[in-house]
Amino acid sequence: MNAEWKLFADLAEVAGDGHVAVTVETPTVGAALDALLADRPALEDRVLDDDGRLHDHINVLRNGAPVDDLDATVEDGDELALFPPVSGG
Repeated sequence: MNAEWKLFADLAEVAGDGHVAVTVETPTVGAALDALLADRPALEDRVLDDDGRLHDHINVLRNGAPVDDLDATVEDGDELALFPPVSGG
């Protein structure tokens, strides 16, 4: 299964690219996230807490919709996105 991650703000800078394609055998958001972090290990500290869980302030989207469960199914060609916290005035 193939999926593409879109990374925003400093996540794209840390990863070295705003788009990262991944291939996974298990079609879940969590497996796709694991594949992303395996390909771009510098992201791990920004995305995961000390217990290996997704930081509360990181938003995950699948085809533009928020993902609340990393066991959610991903289909071939889905677009996944990671957003860091956003602030502004």
